[in-house]
Amino acid sequence: MWNLKSWHGRFLAARPTAPERLRHYAAWCNAVEGNTTFYATPAPETVATWAEQTDPDFRFVVKLPRVITHERRLTGADAELAAFLDAVAPLGSRTHALWVQLPGSFTPAGTATLARFLRTLPRTHRYAVEVRHPAFFTDARAARQLEDALAPVAAEWVPFDTTAFFARPPTSDAEREAWTNKPRMPLRTRALTDRPIVRYLGRDDTAATVAGWQGWVGVVAGWLAEGRSPTVFLHTPDNADAPALARRFHDEVRARVPGLEPLPDPVPLPDPAPAEPATLF
Repeated sequence: MWNLKSWHGRFLAARPTAPERLRHYAAWCNAVEGNTTFYATPAPETVATWAEQTDPDFRFVVKLPRVITHERRLTGADAELAAFLDAVAPLGSRTHALWVQLPGSFTPAGTATLARFLRTLPRTHRYAVEVRHPAFFTDARAARQLEDALAPVAAEWVPFDTTAFFARPPTSDAEREAWTNKPRMPLRTRALTDRPIVRYLGRDDTAATVAGWQGWVGVVAGWLAEGRSPTVFLHTPDNADAPALARRFHDEVRARVPGLEPLPDPVPLPDPAPAEPATLF
C-alpha cells in the first residue's frame, strides 16, 4: 500500500496524481507490501510504471493473487500463476520476494501441498510464506514440517505480530474493525533465510505501538549483525502515521547498528494548489 487519503498533504502531495503516489511514498520508505495484487493481477504496463517511480534498490514484497492461494488452494492454478509472474516481471530486481499468504483455514495437513507448489515456482524469484493457522506456531512438529517445506527453495516464513494490538481492547473505530478482521497470531522471531520479513500491527496510539515493537528492535539489530537483510512492515489500524513510524523504527535500529544507512530525507512536497474562488454562476 502506498496511497491513503490521510497521507495526502503529509507524506504524499495534497492532490497526488497516480504516478506521484508511489514516488512520494518511496521518498519515505524503501519497501512496500504489494497487497493490491491479491485482489487482481495488474497489467504489465501498470507494473512498469511502479518500477519507473522507484529506485533500483526499492523492495516490493508482492502478494500472490487470492485465486491461487485462497480459492484454488495452490492447485490447478497454472494459468493464473503464469499471468501473475508475467505481470510482475517489469519490477526486475525490485521484486524482493513473492508473498504467499495462506488463509487461516490452511492447516498443517496442507503442508505437503505447499511444498509441491513451491517446487514448481521459478528460481528467478525469492519467496515468503505467511501462515495463519495456530497449529503452525503451537505444534513443534507442524512447525518443523513447514520449515522443511520452505527450505528446498530458501523461502522465508513471514511472522505477522499482532500481540501488541490484542494486548488490550480496542478504543477507536479503526481498532474495533481490526479487532474483528485481524488474526491473533502467536509471536515468532526465528528467521530462516538471509532476508527475513516481519509484519507488525501496533495500535492507533503511538506510544503503545512503539512500546510493542521494542523486542523487534533487538531482533532486527541481531539479524543485521549476522549479515542478514531484514524487511519490516509496520501497521496500525488506521495506518495514518505508518510512514513516519517506519522511519522511527529504522532510526531505533540504527541506534544499535551504527553502520546501518539512514533512510533518505523525504522529497519536499509541492504546495497544494489554491482552491478555486467561489462564484455565483
